[in-house]
Amino acid sequence: MSVQTIVPAAGAGTRLKSEKPKALVDLGGKPLLVRTLLRLQKAGIAEDVIVLAPPDNLDLFQEVLEGAGLDFRWRLVPGGSERQISVSRGIEALPSHVEWVVIHDAARPFVPVNCIHQALEAARAVGAATVAIPCTDTILVADSDCFLVETPERKHLWACQTPQVFRVDIIVEAHRWATEHRFLATDDATLVRSLGNPVRLVMGSTLNFKITTPTDLLMAGLLIERGFV
Repeated sequence: MSVQTIVPAAGAGTRLKSEKPKALVDLGGKPLLVRTLLRLQKAGIAEDVIVLAPPDNLDLFQEVLEGAGLDFRWRLVPGGSERQISVSRGIEALPSHVEWVVIHDAARPFVPVNCIHQALEAARAVGAATVAIPCTDTILVADSDCFLVETPERKHLWACQTPQVFRVDIIVEAHRWATEHRFLATDDATLVRSLGNPVRLVMGSTLNFKITTPTDLLMAGLLIERGFV
């Protein structure tokens, strides 16, 4: 099957407290984005990656990626102010022959290769799949005044990760619908499910965490330093 990968990397990194764009922060001697792309290369899905970068920093991203010594083709596409907007632009940039798309966050550099392959296999069966892990913490729902409202049953709760894999016609329809209805979601599997399409959950990994805060970055650096990833 014809597969293409989209990597949203247009985040500003405000919560990371970085002067650089989030995807270009140093992680163990390499930019975060480069580490993620190398992991995708290891999984065999980095033949022609679309990278969504901040519009004001395209030249900087170009320079970093050209100097990274990557052994595959990549294309930079200007991202948007929201992740969903960035992904939509990436989908618009897909060649017409592509049948399946893998969407993976630039800020998840340690995704296990087997998770990627399992997500592809699951998506082939039903049209859409996302990597996720069962919640181990008790989740509390609060009101606007921070009073406990509800405690959902934990056995039904999963924490969403990426990659997420979709048949192209399904994800195109989902983004078109979201644009028409001004619906904003924090991930693409939610968009697809909103249209009634089934989405298979694939077991992820605690190593596949998203680097969002300085503490996350510190933990990621320690994992590299200690040889765990």
